[in-house]
Amino acid sequence: MYGEFAHWFHLLTPPHEYAVEADFYARVLTESAEIPIGTILELGSGGGNNASHLKERFELTLVDLSEEMLELSRVLNPELEHIQGDMRTLRLGRRFDAVFVHDAVCYMTTEVDLMAAIETTFEHCRPGGAAVFAPDWATESFEESTDHGGSDGDGLGMRYLEWVWDPDPGDTTYIADYAYLLRDREGSVRAVHDRHICGIFPRSTWLRLIEGAGFRASRRPGIEDETGMDIFVGVKPV
Repeated sequence: MYGEFAHWFHLLTPPHEYAVEADFYARVLTESAEIPIGTILELGSGGGNNASHLKERFELTLVDLSEEMLELSRVLNPELEHIQGDMRTLRLGRRFDAVFVHDAVCYMTTEVDLMAAIETTFEHCRPGGAAVFAPDWATESFEESTDHGGSDGDGLGMRYLEWVWDPDPGDTTYIADYAYLLRDREGSVRAVHDRHICGIFPRSTWLRLIEGAGFRASRRPGIEDETGMDIFVGVKPV
């Protein structure tokens, strides 16, 4: 989905569905930070769905590992700066009032990778600024589940089935399997399987690593009825 099929992404998860979520993260950032929030660095910005709403209030710089997803976001958010980069190793040499890491942080599957991503946020956050991490799950809240959805647009159609499961609860990963039905403009439909290996960590690990990077760390409840119900906040000391 983040490469060959990236152009289908906004049928999988339409940008307009992110308005409430983006408003929630904006409030968490502004309430947590000790300085006014004007600039935000988003790591793992994907197709730019959150950014399409956040840009109404903030100046955003968007970073993603996938050039295909950045191209999709550039169509949606042509006025924003887009940078291809890995959240574990990125160093832009500048700082932002806040750093936002949405569910792309789930692709950190080891503590080493997760710590590297958190250190990146610390390096790019101004003193007094805040960072928000929004994983799909923490270990304590994880539940195996299925979901489905999809939409139509520009002559194309997509429907999906998502199956989240964990073959080994003792490690730091779980699996999200997706089955896509993709209908082209001629009416032909094909099926595609897409497997994602995702990271999952206890709340105590999140707080320990965020503190270890230099932030003051806290956990907050997420949006009601959203996956996981945990977000983690770091405030950089002044």
